[in-house]
Amino acid sequence: MSHYTTLQQATASHRQWLLDTPVIRRALAGDIDRETYLAFLGQAYHHVRQTVPLMMACGARLPERLEWLRGALVEYIEEEYGHQAWILDDIRALGGDADAVAAARPAPATELMVRYVRDVIAHDNPVGFFGMVHVLEGTSTALATQAAEKIRDGAGLPAEAFRYLESHGSLDIGHLAFFEEQINRLESPEDLQAIIDTANMLYRLYGALFRTLRQDTDTARHHEELSHALV
Repeated sequence: MSHYTTLQQATASHRQWLLDTPVIRRALAGDIDRETYLAFLGQAYHHVRQTVPLMMACGARLPERLEWLRGALVEYIEEEYGHQAWILDDIRALGGDADAVAAARPAPATELMVRYVRDVIAHDNPVGFFGMVHVLEGTSTALATQAAEKIRDGAGLPAEAFRYLESHGSLDIGHLAFFEEQINRLESPEDLQAIIDTANMLYRLYGALFRTLRQDTDTARHHEELSHALV
């Protein structure tokens, strides 16, 4: 069995928990309003803007035995750089306040996602970063290819407000094939386990992000809601 198949099997239950999130199910049915879509874009901005810095941190921490993986990261960085600007453009196309989104602090689940992966890179196994790739690229592909058109048509939203989602539909399909190739080249069981562990945590945190969209911004209440969303 390939490493990628092992990863898929070892994360299946956590992936399903994410996909069972009510807002994702509504998105796949096209039942999303402007405010919910804006809330999604706002949180997407805050984790997407951290993608390249996290990749750079991962590349810096990889051991010499994984030089080939560092090279793959260089290619990946070139493709991912600047995508947060697409999200701000989409927010503007919806009539939202992109400057306010950029200046705001991310929701707790979003912040925890980024901080967790940063900690894995710095203090555990930097290869664990690819667990985040597994979660975000895979989920983005499902949402982008299946939900973007339905959301746009269902809510009557402008076509120019979907650059981020629709661009990632085609981009992430290619990225997933590239990702599978890199995972299957890994030789260390510890590296694969680091990816599995990070992916399972990210599925829970990303699911919590979706479960807390548009909720009260009061910090104490939001953290209490987050604890329930993780269960």
